[in-house]
Amino acid sequence: MPATDFQMTPEFDATIQQAAALVAGARSVVALTGAGLSVESGIPPFRGPGGLWTKHGEPPLDGYQRFLREPAKAWRERLNPTEGWAKGLKETFEAAKPNLGHDAFAALEAFGCCDALITQNVDDLHLQAGQQNLLEIHGNHYWLRCLECHTRFDPKTFEIDEADLPPHCPACDGIVKGDTVSFGEPIPPAVLRGCYAAVEHCDVMLVAGTSATVFPAADFPLEVLRKGGAIIEINPYESELTAVATLSLQGPGGAVLERLLHHVRAAGAGGVSA
Repeated sequence: MPATDFQMTPEFDATIQQAAALVAGARSVVALTGAGLSVESGIPPFRGPGGLWTKHGEPPLDGYQRFLREPAKAWRERLNPTEGWAKGLKETFEAAKPNLGHDAFAALEAFGCCDALITQNVDDLHLQAGQQNLLEIHGNHYWLRCLECHTRFDPKTFEIDEADLPPHCPACDGIVKGDTVSFGEPIPPAVLRGCYAAVEHCDVMLVAGTSATVFPAADFPLEVLRKGGAIIEINPYESELTAVATLSLQGPGGAVLERLLHHVRAAGAGGVSA
């Protein structure tokens, strides 16, 4: 539902308060986020009406193999995007800012109620909001990564000579590419290890803006449930996860997460939220 059509009722707020009690009393809270969380930042989903790929065309399904075959060409296209999907993605991400949902997750972490955040998004908005323990399973559109040692580089401080492409890692001389995980590219192993380690200790998972149907992310909430933990879904609409979620909070991520944060703070401080 559009954020402008949403109204917080006392009954729904009471359900959010129940979710907050689970979060405040958890041993370890982990969040899992997807593209739906960034819609309020002006980033449409990739597919469907108005989607980035619907509008600009999908990236090639063999993108990683193309990069390996012609890394210099891929870098020229990255530095000066001309294809519809690449140019549209760059322009959309550059215009986006974190919304209330991103801010709420960063505040939950600072309050000690979010040990790790796993995101399928590549838009950098969680980092911009101040999230610290962030696991970006599909990478980050802005960052760079060595394909050999997996070191990540901030493009603001990484020198690129356009006359000598592709750039190479200063540590191991491996080829550097954009950090976004292309179609056909394996997820960096350290990120996957971090995800599974976080899920292993998690007894409450907040799942926001995603139906969690794409693996490996799809397995994370199910693993929490298998261990007897709780899943709290935050989504404007029902999803495949709704039927198995411990609590399903159906509303715009920003408004729901902001209210969840309010109740968690009150519960954590021993107060009574209102």
